[in-house]
Amino acid sequence: MQSSIKTWRIQPLHMVIIEILEKKGSLTDAELLEALKSVYKDLSINELNKTLMRMEITGLISVSSLTKGRRLVQLIKKE
Repeated sequence: MQSSIKTWRIQPLHMVIIEILEKKGSLTDAELLEALKSVYKDLSINELNKTLMRMEITGLISVSSLTKGRRLVQLIKKE
């Protein structure tokens, strides 16, 4: 029997994404996923995509297509 227990995260995923983008600047989705894997070992690409979409809709980040299958994630600066 396979268990699908989710663990609570100490810090919300979107906050960690903002911190990483503030430190490193613009990243591709693959680079961002690698950086997040050091904090969240069980993070899936689907979960990252859902969070990025929510963040883009709320105006926190901008996601643009680079090449097929690669996207650039940028933090939107609020003035």
